[in-house]
Amino acid sequence: MSELQLKSQRFRTERERDWRQLEALVTKAEKRSAGALSNAEILAMPVLYRSTLSALSVARETSLDQGLIGYLENLSARAYFFVYGARSTPLEQLNAFFSRDWPRGVQSIWRETLVALFVTALGAVVAYVLVGADSDWFFTFVDPGLAQGRDPTATQAALRATLYDGADADGLSFFATYLFTHNAEVALLAFALGFAFGVPTIVVLLSNGAMLGAMVHVFVSKGLGYEFGGWLLIHGVTELFAIVLAGAAGLRIGWAVAFPGRQSRLEAMSGAGKAAGAVMMGVVIMLMLAGVLEGFGRQLITSDTVRYAIAGGSAILWGLYFYAPRPDRVLARIGR
Repeated sequence: MSELQLKSQRFRTERERDWRQLEALVTKAEKRSAGALSNAEILAMPVLYRSTLSALSVARETSLDQGLIGYLENLSARAYFFVYGARSTPLEQLNAFFSRDWPRGVQSIWRETLVALFVTALGAVVAYVLVGADSDWFFTFVDPGLAQGRDPTATQAALRATLYDGADADGLSFFATYLFTHNAEVALLAFALGFAFGVPTIVVLLSNGAMLGAMVHVFVSKGLGYEFGGWLLIHGVTELFAIVLAGAAGLRIGWAVAFPGRQSRLEAMSGAGKAAGAVMMGVVIMLMLAGVLEGFGRQLITSDTVRYAIAGGSAILWGLYFYAPRPDRVLARIGR
């Protein structure tokens, strides 16, 4: 036996166990799916893959058996797709988004969410107080075209009609559609402008909160605060929460740009964008759901109790979905 053959045999004997183990894992995943692997097997795969790549590099440099080199190349290529490539079907990826990526993205920006919520509430409180002191402030915060008579000069009967009466269905539908379109634009702006150190995002959230606070004061001053709250919140819990999350995602990017730490600003923004991107994909879904509630539920349901029940139920469901503890999956950490 030649010296080269001896080296090749010794090389194979020392490392073959890892190759066979990696091959077994890859074959198992190919026949079934990556989900068929146990946690220990998932953790072992990247280690075995790197070991195989190292062996392949040595085999090429020392011109060992070409058959062995071909085997290692094939095994490395097969393993690559499970370590770094797409390891799931579109349905599995969709399930991963709803069960893992979206909730984790929201959880990762909880500080920014609190800030966005505070800024929105601040705008609402300031506008509420200012309109209470001088009703002319109302038109500073609310476009007259949006108000459509729902302003401080309206009577209680006229305002009540916008909340319940079918005779005013056209006006109510216009107002609801305008609100949804407005809030969708606000959500997108709050996120898109975040790169400018988050300042425009804060301004957008303040403005949106101010419009809400001014409108609330009009109905409260006429003794219709409870009724308006039910009319608004049946869809507003989902829609306003979506805006807050969009603003939080924008703030995450803005703060990454302003305070990148040891990373470059581009690297920091890219890292922040991963979590923010998942959140914004979810925001779009939330706005669609809010549109359904706005277009059907709020128009068809006229009971204040039912409206508040739906609003409270949606708040509980979103809270549990995003913030309730859930078990970590090892698979989610591999390939990150």
